[in-house]
Amino acid sequence: MAIIKVKGFDIRVPVIRDSYNRRTVQYANSIIETLRKIGITEDDISIKQEMSGFRSAPASVSWYVDGYHLYYSYKLAQKHVENLYVVLTVIELEVKAVLAGQKTMEEFIKEFTEGHDVEEQRQEARLTLGIGPEVVDTAVIDAAYKDLAKKNHPDMPGGDTEKFKAINRAHKILKRELR
Repeated sequence: MAIIKVKGFDIRVPVIRDSYNRRTVQYANSIIETLRKIGITEDDISIKQEMSGFRSAPASVSWYVDGYHLYYSYKLAQKHVENLYVVLTVIELEVKAVLAGQKTMEEFIKEFTEGHDVEEQRQEARLTLGIGPEVVDTAVIDAAYKDLAKKNHPDMPGGDTEKFKAINRAHKILKRELR
């Protein structure tokens, strides 16, 4: 088991070696049950599932609360089923905090609020920074950001304010994805 830090939580991610599809369904059902605890109906929840749980693919969940579109995804683990486990664990921990009164529902909503086109924004952000579509290494992203920000800073000769703002927005989008 590897211990990773996601959204401030230390999570033990098991190395899953069998029953990928069954576990994918179990984790998806657990996500639905967890969100039901705070009043979200199954009709308002959408879980993106891969045909094969052993493939290397991101896991994402989107749901609606009080007119807000909430979204969470994870893609740094080796398999889709492991990514879905991380998503489940993060949602469980956040819901427990709401139920225990450590967090308000407004804070929960703010934590997960995303636009409907979040995946498109992330792809555009990667293009803006000049990195590949599957790059998830924060060191590579930060290095590309620093290089472009330095070249396009308004105080530098040949600096472009609009390009600099776009680079900053792109970096913030990718940082939010990988935190």
